[in-house]
Amino acid sequence: MTHGSPSAATDELTPQAVRLRIYRMLVETRVCEKRISDLFLQNLVKGTSHLALGQEAVAAGVAAAMEKDDYSFLTFRGHHHVIARGASMKGVLGEMMGRECGLMAGKGGSMHLSDAKLNIMASYAILGSQLAIACGAGWSAQYRGTRQATVAFFGDGTANLGAFHESLNLAAVWKLPVLFICENNLYGEYTATHRVTAVEHPAADRAAGYGLERIVIDGNDADAVYQTARRALAKARAGDGPSLIECLTYRQSGHSRADPAAYRPKGELEEWLERDPLTTYRRRMLELGFDEAQLEQIEIETQQTVDRATEEAKASPPSPVSLAFQDVWADGGIAWRN
Repeated sequence: MTHGSPSAATDELTPQAVRLRIYRMLVETRVCEKRISDLFLQNLVKGTSHLALGQEAVAAGVAAAMEKDDYSFLTFRGHHHVIARGASMKGVLGEMMGRECGLMAGKGGSMHLSDAKLNIMASYAILGSQLAIACGAGWSAQYRGTRQATVAFFGDGTANLGAFHESLNLAAVWKLPVLFICENNLYGEYTATHRVTAVEHPAADRAAGYGLERIVIDGNDADAVYQTARRALAKARAGDGPSLIECLTYRQSGHSRADPAAYRPKGELEEWLERDPLTTYRRRMLELGFDEAQLEQIEIETQQTVDRATEEAKASPPSPVSLAFQDVWADGGIAWRN
């Protein structure tokens, strides 16, 4: 099944309060990621960073559909998901700069953002590894009978790895409450996906092999993402097993801050910028009768929050050496090795 932009009927299924939440998430993820980019250019971000500018609708739409105790498993390009689920801006920016106030006290950095208090069960730099671990979380919830759902995000390139197929197979056989979401941004690092993939849709076109519905949606349309994720999560909670959703989207920047993305065809970026998820959603809200002053207030508040978080994170001391071995071993130390 291929789903495009929501119809008028679908529009009516997204309550006004939810739309305002989604818009706030879109703005927060955009502004915060732009600030991460600025800090990187100021040489304040430790290591590299993989921005998801242009992919915010996937994070916002799914987060709006999730319950607070659901689990999230992310990739190294996971800033937008962490922010959308409500992680502290100060914690995110502090982590990027290796500061003690960071989500993991500055030890994880860009590619390992997590917040266990929000059930954000880490970002994974090893492609596909999060899918298998998400199955474990889904099995745990199923065993405990908690009705918690697990959402695992991955990129189009990961759909060509063994971990993807193994995880889908296990989830389908055991009917695990796991929602697999492919953020298909058309490129696996520097290579166009269609050049290395035997099918047009790397995730959805393989769904039938595991008895799952083929679902492809406009990943730049937050309403389409929200409604589709909501149905899939309800299916998972009812004990009817996993779902696989392929969200068509686009990263507006390079693979990482070191990538100028010169491999993109001329005009491709400009075409996708016309479908920017933030500006198109704002336009839709105005067409639906939302007060522009209300949207502007969200934008102002978000900018103030990010500015304040930036200064607080900068003022936080660097992660101390004494934390180097904390949380590495079960007892928090290295005494067992002696």
